[in-house]
Amino acid sequence: MFNKKDISIVVADDHPMLLRGLLDELIANGYNIIGSATNGTQALEQILSLFPTIALLDIDMPMLSGFDVVKMAKEKGASTKFIMFSYHREAEFILQAKSLQIDGYLLKEDSFVEIEKCMDAVVNGREFFSSSFDSKKIKDMSVEIKRLQWLTPSEMTILKLVAQEKSNKEIAKGLSVSVRTVEKHRSNIISKLWSKVESKPLNFWAITHQKLILSYN
Repeated sequence: MFNKKDISIVVADDHPMLLRGLLDELIANGYNIIGSATNGTQALEQILSLFPTIALLDIDMPMLSGFDVVKMAKEKGASTKFIMFSYHREAEFILQAKSLQIDGYLLKEDSFVEIEKCMDAVVNGREFFSSSFDSKKIKDMSVEIKRLQWLTPSEMTILKLVAQEKSNKEIAKGLSVSVRTVEKHRSNIISKLWSKVESKPLNFWAITHQKLILSYN
């Protein structure tokens, strides 16, 4: 277990009572709280100016969502560990968290023991998702996301259009490129996603994994 006083924390939630309750619980248990925020803009400012070890963020906040805060903070080079703290358990939220390589994801109904387990894990370089989630599904998502990380921005753009059931001709017209260019990108995507042995029909795979692909940043 890490030394609580050595870990600085910023907490952000737009519900005052929930924020106060969480802050009180953390302080009572010896954690070093260096900032709190009630909207995404405040949270981002504090992360970039206070350099917390951990930022515990609600997803649904005014001005900037928790996901927006993470994305913008990482673009600025923040080394903070990010934990989402939300009521959302839907797959698209988990997928977005995975695609942003967020360190932890907790549900607001989780116990404080679960929060402590999560913080211990992320401080020690391990990913932690609430035990309420199906661990097999989380693992499967991780495998598929790793595949997507091999793609270039142009290939990812085309894959997202394929996932939306756009034809090669429609994609070419929308991107102002030739159909041949689209076909070449599709071929590259297939070769990067799978080996020759496990190669799959791209359209079927993309539509099946539509939420994952469209949530990927």
